[in-house]
Amino acid sequence: MLGGKRMRVLVLGGTTEASRLAALLAAARRDIWSMLSFAGRTKAPIAPAIPYRIGGFGGVEGLVSYLERERIELLVDATHPYAEQMSRNAELASAQAGIPLIVLTRPPWLREPGDDWTIVGDMEAAAAALGPEPKRVFLTIGRLQLAAFASAPQHAYLIRAVDPFDPPPELARCRVIAGRGPFGSAAEEELLRDEKIEMIVTKNSGGGAAFAKIVAARRLGLPVVMVERPQGVAGDALHDPAEAMAHILAHAEALASRGV
Repeated sequence: MLGGKRMRVLVLGGTTEASRLAALLAAARRDIWSMLSFAGRTKAPIAPAIPYRIGGFGGVEGLVSYLERERIELLVDATHPYAEQMSRNAELASAQAGIPLIVLTRPPWLREPGDDWTIVGDMEAAAAALGPEPKRVFLTIGRLQLAAFASAPQHAYLIRAVDPFDPPPELARCRVIAGRGPFGSAAEEELLRDEKIEMIVTKNSGGGAAFAKIVAARRLGLPVVMVERPQGVAGDALHDPAEAMAHILAHAEALASRGV
């Protein structure tokens, strides 16, 4: 152990990558204690293999307070690529608390032959890119930015969500279906056919868990409105949970060598 104590790691999660890292931490040496933090967007997240908490911290100051109170020695930002505020808070809090920050995120999708993408900078531009003619649109953007599509009420929207909406989305024509990924490309293709979808709006989340709809759109020749990622935090990002785990172990070894 690290001078008789355990190195303490906080993982900001809610992603597949965070869950995989949690499994690696659970199987790691006993000299590493870890906590996974969920933002609370999903009411019943799948419980990880390590201790976890649900809810925010109260901004940068609240996160710094938590890091100091819990004696955290390493912070891992494994949040969603579009969790811009939380990533910014993690960057600032790690600097203020004087502890290292590891960023673990999935690489973005790249356009391939057969893809018909319109790349836009935000949800307002995505709504405008649907055009004036009424269409059947599959929205796969989460629930926080649906209001942007109220400006395009001529379209019929299909929305997929893990949890029921309460209150329902304030869109003139929409239907919500339940579903928790990952989804297979054959099932996604069947859904798009059955629902007579004409366009898809999505974020460039990257990774494999949500890629099936991109494959299905390619096969069906459907246009996709792709919302770009926000600018990432400073520094290099890791894309592999095993690589992040290697960095965590290296940090543990460095602390042990200093007798911390």
